[in-house]
Amino acid sequence: MGFLEFIKTGFVHALPLLITGAIAIVIMAERSRALFRVYPIHDSQGFFDRLAELVLGGKIGDAVSLCDKYPEKPAARVAKQALLRAHQPESLIEHGLQLAVGEAGQQIQKRTSFIATIANVATLLGLFGTIAGLIESFAAVGHADPQQKSALLAAGISQAMNATMLGLAIAIPCMIAFSFLINRTNRLMADVDQSAVRVMDILKQRYYAAEEMPSKEESTASPMSNGHDRKSADVVEMPRRTA
Repeated sequence: MGFLEFIKTGFVHALPLLITGAIAIVIMAERSRALFRVYPIHDSQGFFDRLAELVLGGKIGDAVSLCDKYPEKPAARVAKQALLRAHQPESLIEHGLQLAVGEAGQQIQKRTSFIATIANVATLLGLFGTIAGLIESFAAVGHADPQQKSALLAAGISQAMNATMLGLAIAIPCMIAFSFLINRTNRLMADVDQSAVRVMDILKQRYYAAEEMPSKEESTASPMSNGHDRKSADVVEMPRRTA
């Protein structure tokens, strides 16, 4: 029995497997596009260099606008949430970053685990079709003429094995795709965590740079005031020396 003939004759067993395979193809296509094209920032280093330049220059609004240019990028959304809390204490900024990273992780990881589930379900459906086909074939052989028993038994076993083959044909590509996609998911999660650390580092640099500016102004102003005091003292002492 050929594969197409199996689908025609054993359509009841083949239909659930075909539906499962179609769902797997849709999920794999959507997740591949999202994880490899939509979510990553291809010039991540340039993005954060520009972000640091704007933040250290005091242009928080421009930095937020830069993040708005990448609405579908999880790393950019995490950075934006930190920038929106730039005026708040450090603990609140870190809390906002944790929330943003959690939301980004849910977006990156969604539906990927379904592929592994579909692989397991396809294997079980194939096994179910095999058992059901064997039961039907043995039941038919029990009521058939002795001359037809061998032909019916061979046809039933062939149909049962085709069900197993179809289930494995769906499960194996799903497991391979799941391995690639979960690896890409873990890498994107690491990039999001790193982006949270980088934007927090940029905000700390801005904070400490703002703290150092008044101290530098005081240190540059103190010699002038001391020199002015010495000159005034000389003016006061000069009449005493002439006297």
